[in-house]
Amino acid sequence: MNAELHQKITADHLRRRAYLYVRQSTLRQVFENTESTKRQYALRERAVALGWPLDHVVVIDSDQGQSGADSDRAGFQRLVAAVGIGEVGVVLGLEVSRLARSSTDWHRLLEICALTDTLICDEDGLYDPAHFNDRLLLGLKGTMSEAELHVLHARLIGGQRAKAARGELEMRLPVGLVADASGKVVLDPDQQVQAAVRAFFATFARTGSATATVKSFRAQGLLFPRRLPDGARQGELLWRALRHSAALRALKNPRYAGAFVFGRTRTRRGAGGHQTAVRLPRDQWHTLIRDAHAAYISWDQYEANLARLHQNAQANGADRRGGPPREGPALLQGLVICGRCGERMTVRYQSRHGELVPVYVFQKAGIERAEPICQHIVGADLDRAIGDLLVETVSPMALGVALGIEAELSSRAEEADRIRRQQVERARYEADLAQRRYLRVDPDNRLVAGSLEAEWNSRLRALAAAQEEYERRRDADPLALDESRRAEILALATDFPRLWRDVRTPQRERKRMARLLVEDVTLLKADDLLAHVRFRGGATHTVRLPLPLCSWQLRQTDPAVIAEIDRLLDDHTEAEIAAVLNARGLRPGIAERFTPRIVWMLRHDHGFEDRFSRLRRRGLLTLGEMATRLGVTPHTVKVWRRAGLLRSEAYNDKDERLYEPPGADAPIKNKHKFSRRALDRVLPDGANEVQSVA
Repeated sequence: MNAELHQKITADHLRRRAYLYVRQSTLRQVFENTESTKRQYALRERAVALGWPLDHVVVIDSDQGQSGADSDRAGFQRLVAAVGIGEVGVVLGLEVSRLARSSTDWHRLLEICALTDTLICDEDGLYDPAHFNDRLLLGLKGTMSEAELHVLHARLIGGQRAKAARGELEMRLPVGLVADASGKVVLDPDQQVQAAVRAFFATFARTGSATATVKSFRAQGLLFPRRLPDGARQGELLWRALRHSAALRALKNPRYAGAFVFGRTRTRRGAGGHQTAVRLPRDQWHTLIRDAHAAYISWDQYEANLARLHQNAQANGADRRGGPPREGPALLQGLVICGRCGERMTVRYQSRHGELVPVYVFQKAGIERAEPICQHIVGADLDRAIGDLLVETVSPMALGVALGIEAELSSRAEEADRIRRQQVERARYEADLAQRRYLRVDPDNRLVAGSLEAEWNSRLRALAAAQEEYERRRDADPLALDESRRAEILALATDFPRLWRDVRTPQRERKRMARLLVEDVTLLKADDLLAHVRFRGGATHTVRLPLPLCSWQLRQTDPAVIAEIDRLLDDHTEAEIAAVLNARGLRPGIAERFTPRIVWMLRHDHGFEDRFSRLRRRGLLTLGEMATRLGVTPHTVKVWRRAGLLRSEAYNDKDERLYEPPGADAPIKNKHKFSRRALDRVLPDGANEVQSVA
């Protein structure tokens, strides 16, 4: 045997280095199974016995604690790279399973070793991958190593599956559920944790959206618990702001519904060796045991929550079906169907005069196939008509709706106040605990006493902050109902139209009420707009409306305003007309208020005669004509106009004027009646000129 070994080893092999690969699958094996590690390092003497100097033996042990099935091993990749560049004469490993548990990695190594004439050595012998018999034997060893890993894994998983089938497998529980001393799953004995979890599911039932639930918690200053899953502080309870990812995990976790589940995911290894978890449909779960332990919600509520999340997710899907009600003004968001193609219509918004106007449009075909948009309907008038229809249809239900709203608002306010009060109680308990720790310490032990005193002060500051936050929220809580507000809501109970049109009713609540009654609305745009409303109970109603005005029509100024501008041009300049129209509350079609420029554009577009021409048609004279008629300079005409001797009217906003011809009763004919002192008050510099002309 020794002769055969030395026949395989050549001088070329000995000129290269010997690489020893050392690996244990887990860190626990590294610390506890030390004998295997010693045996692997002992292979250095084996390399020396085969002829390699000790300083030519390279040990790679950077993959300690990594599985051989993991292809992302830095040490193994370093070994393969060294073999590939012809740097290695022999690869040593205790056995094939130490080098690789994956046939892919093992055969890749064999292929490279055969190409670079590299030997492989284990406890059983020395092999040359370039020889058929040795390669066949190494291939069998690799296959057996991979099969061994599969058998070990199957034994471990088989025990887990057996216990899971009975519902006895211990699994990490979500916050709000704990295992008692006997292993039975019960609700967390911490009342604050229970209250926070119950408030979470109640808020989602009210809002219908995970994002809205997170916003509600943040608006009310509520915290959500979390238990650390591992580390030195494993199991410690932390309180922090609710996050969207945590909300989705809680809503999708069937343990909150009292169900024991196992095998909801399947692990797959990708092309790069990375493992990914794939969620399985419910019929492929390994174990599902309903009512296995205490729960926060029923199974029906759990399925309803999943269905609502699915509808919300489809708001970003192909047809935007459903979706949670948002704050936008579109009353029929997610309910409108195109009457031509039968597809779901989406909502866009346009800003007109500072207000958002909904536009229902089907644009899927236009985006995907570059086809013309099927229908494009401005929805402001449509929403008002549907709202009026709902008011007429559901007025007998007004009492129940208003009473339900009043009860819901009251319960929400009380629940939020109770949770915040529990946060203060927990902060007070932690402060008292820190105080007791400080009082029990030996005063002479200043190192410990100082640390405990600092912790006590920190807890006191946290208590003061929690108390201040609780009082601030209690005083400013918008959901807290006083007697006057409760009486006001109860008064609305008998008047559903007022409840619907109350400006304090959020648009999202109107949408929720509309969805409780309306299944969908089919729109067809022809000579007029037809809206076929299908109610939840199966009843239908058709609303016929005139076609909404186009954008260019909506930007047109009211014809009555145009006529008023024509009339005002007889007596006012454009700036004065703009001021008069704004004072009357009139608005142009393209702006919030009139300006002289807009008045000029409207006059020009409609071909109205300007004020200069109107005054000329009435016989008024220009400054030069008036000066010629009176035989004075234009400056004197201006002086006499300011003195009240001449009548004039401004024909533009620069205060340029036209003058009325002086008649028999004109003041200029009686200018001798004006005293010099009066003329001096008007324009002292022109007194001499006035005297000379007189």
